[in-house]
Amino acid sequence: MTRPEEITSDENAPDEHPPEATATVERSLRIAGGVDPSERDGIVDHWSALDHRLRSFRAEQVELQLTVKERDTPSQRATLEAWIAGFPRLVATSTRPQFDAAMTELRDDLIRQISDTKQRTEPRNNKHRRDTTRR
Repeated sequence: MTRPEEITSDENAPDEHPPEATATVERSLRIAGGVDPSERDGIVDHWSALDHRLRSFRAEQVELQLTVKERDTPSQRATLEAWIAGFPRLVATSTRPQFDAAMTELRDDLIRQISDTKQRTEPRNNKHRRDTTRR
């Protein structure tokens, strides 16, 4: 599988692409371990707020991977990795022992990271990407 960072495109340009080509949690999420495949739909529903941040990307530009280790124990560790074309790899982690609380923390942390990264790469916030100088 080609990692999204290997795709050369207009990176973060909000291009017009059909809804079926838009990145969503449903299209991008891979379960790597610690989660039963039957739980995937519930996680996708729970993370629907993340779709809002992903919709500016095409489906082939985004890959999400969820891993949970030592599930349902006090030492549970959940990790959500995101590969988005034109972005550095984003990693959200949670050590909350309750599975649902950990999933919420991962979702919220990844939304924050995507927002922060998009803001840093916008020309108005990055003097190296602006065409004109602010005064």
